[in-house]
Amino acid sequence: MLNRILKSYLKTLFILMASASLFTSQQAWSAQDIFFDETFGNYQEDLEAAKEDGKKGMFIFYHMEECPFCHRMRTTIMTEPDVVELYKSNFMTVMHDIEGSNEIVDFDGTKATAQDIAEKKYRVRATPVMMIFDLEGNPVVKYTGPTRTKEEFKWLADYVIDGSYKTQSFTAYKRARKKANRE
Repeated sequence: MLNRILKSYLKTLFILMASASLFTSQQAWSAQDIFFDETFGNYQEDLEAAKEDGKKGMFIFYHMEECPFCHRMRTTIMTEPDVVELYKSNFMTVMHDIEGSNEIVDFDGTKATAQDIAEKKYRVRATPVMMIFDLEGNPVVKYTGPTRTKEEFKWLADYVIDGSYKTQSFTAYKRARKKANRE
């Protein structure tokens, strides 16, 4: 009798653990799927699609698979519905693996590996690096490291959307936004 109860308990425990593991892996996968657009590595074509869709530019998230800060951004901040809405309605959003060996066609037609474009052209060495490009393929903002909060990540988008990047640094912009929130 005790043996049958123990077997039943262990079977139930195994099912619960397997379900929790499956839920966690599906949750992480769908977060990436929700925030980022599909790309075939041709940024010229992606930029044309962004123009056709009425976007303001292209957001590229330079990352490494083993980067804990990248993982935190992708699984927490980039899963928030208001964040997803803000970025997806204004930008084509792309992930770029800085260690990737796949060929990328950059905005100017340059063909190189993902690693070479990240390292040699955009000088990305640490991750995450978030860059927003205008509709001509020109970088308008480069932010290195994770944002501290969801709010700060949203401010990064707003900084480009409202054109503030043309007149002030992102640091000054953040300072003004923080001050306005306190008042």
